[in-house]
Amino acid sequence: MNINSMRYCLRQSVVALFRNLWLALVTSGIIAISLAILGGFLLLAVNASQFMRNIESNVEISVFLEDGADPAALQAQLGGHEDVSGYTFVPKDEGLEEFGRTMGDRVMLVGLEGENNPLPDMFKVRAHRAEAVPALAAEIQSYSGVEVTDFGEELVARVGQVTGWLNTLFLIVSGLLALGAIFLIVTTIRLSVLARQDEVGIMKYLGASNWFIRFPFLLEGMVMGWTGTVAAAAALSFVYFRVAYSLQTEALAFFLQPVTDMARILPIFVGLLLMGTLMGGVGSYVSVRKFLRV
Repeated sequence: MNINSMRYCLRQSVVALFRNLWLALVTSGIIAISLAILGGFLLLAVNASQFMRNIESNVEISVFLEDGADPAALQAQLGGHEDVSGYTFVPKDEGLEEFGRTMGDRVMLVGLEGENNPLPDMFKVRAHRAEAVPALAAEIQSYSGVEVTDFGEELVARVGQVTGWLNTLFLIVSGLLALGAIFLIVTTIRLSVLARQDEVGIMKYLGASNWFIRFPFLLEGMVMGWTGTVAAAAALSFVYFRVAYSLQTEALAFFLQPVTDMARILPIFVGLLLMGTLMGGVGSYVSVRKFLRV
């Protein structure tokens, strides 16, 4: 395609957009709403992943030692393990104090100090990855001097299940929203093509190539997709960061820490921009193709 052909295609795209300005604006607005919802789900997915990661990072393995076991020997083994991110040794006296604070009644500890302390020494072990916890706990259980290990097996399994469900849900919803946006673009471009169907037929019979005919429509779809995406990204970023920063000032932020790291947020908006533009081109390609069969 030479320079003159490119100029013609660009001119035809601009003329068609202004000729159907209201329809183009409405379509761009609907695309913006669809992509804003899609982007909202993606941001929700990022925050849900962060929330699950916070839960996983707080999963600890309680390692109870046998009477007379040497904590230093076990400490050396834990310190050299690749799956162990950290550990804390809790002597039986500290464990008893912690138990009393948890129960809120120190009277029940009377007579249990010293040699009468029924609690064993223990280690609280943290793993790099939550999925490594079961295998790590089983391995530590086999160490000399370890009586029993406990890590809340049901919690770890439930966290994994919930994470899998959320990922599947976000994938399905994102796909449906993307298909809906493509359908809107296809419908709009098809209306434009119908209005110029005779022109397309004449150009085809005169020997114009399919790409020469198709290119203006591709540009129309890409412009509408890009415009809608920019509007969606601007509105979504404004709302998201306002909500995120307001949550950080509330007590709720202790449990839910919104992701504000641009290294994780920016790819979502860039992806939406590319997706919207690409969907515009794909929608145009699909809608024009049937009218080129003459």
